[in-house]
Amino acid sequence: MKRMLINATQPEELRVALVDGQKLYDFDIEHPSQEQKKSNIYKGIITRIEPSLEAAFVNYGVDKHGFLPLKEVSPSAVNSDDPNLSRAAIKEQLKEGQEVIVQIEKEERGNKGAALTTYISLAGTYLVLMPNNPRAGGISRRIEGETRNELRDAMAGLEVPEDMGLIVRTAGCGKSTEELQWDLNYLLQLWEAIDRSSKEQSNPFLIFQESNVIIRALRDHLRADIDEILIDKESSFKLVYNFLKQVMPHYLSKAKLYNDAVPLFNRYQIESQIETAYSREVPLPSGGELVIDHTEALTSVDINSARSTKGSDIEETALNTNLEAADEIARQLRLRDLGGLFVIDFIDMLANKNQRAVENRLRDALKIDRARVQTSRISRFGLLEMSRQRLRPSLGDTTQLTCPRCNGQGEIRNIESVALSVLRILEEEAMKNGTEKVIAHLPIECATFLLNEKRPSIDQIESRLKVRIIVLPSKHLETPAYDIERIKNKDDDGSEESASYTQIKAEDTALPEFARQTAPKVEQAVIKEFLPDAPAPVQNKKTSAGLINRFWTKLIGSSAETAEVSTKTTEKSDKTVKPQGEKQQNNRRNPNNRRNLNNRNRNRNPNNRDRNNSQKNKPANGNTTTQNSTPEKKSKEPSVKSPEANTETGEPKPRNQNRKPNRRGYNRKPRAAKPGSEESNVSNKPTPAKDDNTTVKQQESKEAQPNFNKNPKAQSYAANYQKNISAAKSSSEPAPAAAADKHAAKTED
Repeated sequence: MKRMLINATQPEELRVALVDGQKLYDFDIEHPSQEQKKSNIYKGIITRIEPSLEAAFVNYGVDKHGFLPLKEVSPSAVNSDDPNLSRAAIKEQLKEGQEVIVQIEKEERGNKGAALTTYISLAGTYLVLMPNNPRAGGISRRIEGETRNELRDAMAGLEVPEDMGLIVRTAGCGKSTEELQWDLNYLLQLWEAIDRSSKEQSNPFLIFQESNVIIRALRDHLRADIDEILIDKESSFKLVYNFLKQVMPHYLSKAKLYNDAVPLFNRYQIESQIETAYSREVPLPSGGELVIDHTEALTSVDINSARSTKGSDIEETALNTNLEAADEIARQLRLRDLGGLFVIDFIDMLANKNQRAVENRLRDALKIDRARVQTSRISRFGLLEMSRQRLRPSLGDTTQLTCPRCNGQGEIRNIESVALSVLRILEEEAMKNGTEKVIAHLPIECATFLLNEKRPSIDQIESRLKVRIIVLPSKHLETPAYDIERIKNKDDDGSEESASYTQIKAEDTALPEFARQTAPKVEQAVIKEFLPDAPAPVQNKKTSAGLINRFWTKLIGSSAETAEVSTKTTEKSDKTVKPQGEKQQNNRRNPNNRRNLNNRNRNRNPNNRDRNNSQKNKPANGNTTTQNSTPEKKSKEPSVKSPEANTETGEPKPRNQNRKPNRRGYNRKPRAAKPGSEESNVSNKPTPAKDDNTTVKQQESKEAQPNFNKNPKAQSYAANYQKNISAAKSSSEPAPAAAADKHAAKTED
């Protein structure tokens, strides 16, 4: 059972967790003092254009100016209506002091300013609107198969302005045109409000602020598979309730207020799982562990087997550990919001199939990730490279500080190494001209090492260079910190020199750097928490067309229409023919259906075309014989049954229904005559009643003559033999049929 847990009891942190049972699979945290700036829309002013970088710097109301590449400048930003405007033309029209509407694409990281773009994108519940990028648009890459075709049909009914682009999000799967149009109308109203507000002020300011973490989590993660939404604070519950009531009313029953005395995250036992996202080492179920290290260029992940010894051999142990690590790596990337390049060092495996199994396991585990992920194959060194889209600042960037002792390196030098390094620096400073003395402020451990183990070296430097060296231990310093002062020669002014212990530096009580930073001012957006006017339309599940329903409707509907049309045509053309109860089979394995494919190739031969034309004439002539014959002839000659028109399909049946199939088992079916051909015109001409007897006699005589002159290649030997036998039987009894025909003619007269 999947749940969304929202913990808002502490005002300093707002946490959203997605759990499956008691397994945490996604996590997001936000500090009110450090709200996310990505996707915020500002009005900015271009302050400088750098041709060497092909970029411009924009003042959008914060201390560090944003970085705007020229490729991210839209033609509308330079007041041009041409969507095909080249980058060179944009570069010429861009000027300093020009006002632009920008959106933050990447937030500030370290010394880098925020990356900006003028191609605005507004994310809705089901759609993403790009109001000044008509070239962009389409369907999310995650949507595949028949669902893409359904969404294309739904998008065809949307009223999208020509100068705008539209992308369907993954949440838009299975949505109707009315639901998509509702979301599009909301985004169009939002863009109109942004465009109108940008013209009210000339100074840089915040126009539109992205929703807080709760609204983002509901918009991005709330799907039909989420069974419950638990909130442990009443004010946050009201926010969720109002949002769902306006945007997703069909999910309103899932929102519940949590009032239990046990903390929400402790009830589902995920606090310990959240703590693993802050640690360097992550344990695996079998006893192995992951070691995650961050560098300036990439993030390295190392897999250690550690206590994992369950396998029968080393290959099986490595495979099982790597498979567990693949699942845990994908989970940790989501929990920590890590982005950039990654290098994963799997345990070496000899079998290629095991390597492919680990690669596939990692790709499957990354499918539920919202970020765009690219993976490579395991190299011959056992390394796998991958990249992950940076959606927002990582968990470490928002909640962790650089260690003041090691400066982020994670390791420090030992006492002896620091002391020897200080000794060399003392000698170097003493060798400079005009040096009177050198003072070294050291941690207690390093000063003790120099004053005892390295006292002869210090005495040698003093005697050789005639310079005093003073070592002052300080309890306020920790290894590897130290401070060295060089005192130059001064004229003797008669002042007495103070004692060495009075020169020890006092503790620096100044606030650390992170505490000395001024609290960032909270910007108030002109447009914030913009909600649609009307609630989302509820889709009727009975009328929703799935894959099977659409296929069945097309199949049954088309067959019913063709049956009705064929029945009407047969009733108009021939009312005397009795309908047969046979039903046409729609079976792909039927030989009659398969032979139609072979006839396409056979009809290319002129001999086969002549044979088919002759077979077309025979059913047309046989109809007159059947209409004028008596029941006595039908009982005596069952083998010479004339073909009757099929009332269901409207096509005439072949002459010989009882003949044996040929050597391939196919019953050859003659092609129906075209309505505009000569044969159909001849067969449809009415014949006078006086000539019925002569016509019947001529037709029977033609059928009675055995035809041995047909092309032997066109038919098989068995088919010719059966036709000759039937012709001989019909020629042996011509008199009764003729007499019956004469008697019928007299009665008609």
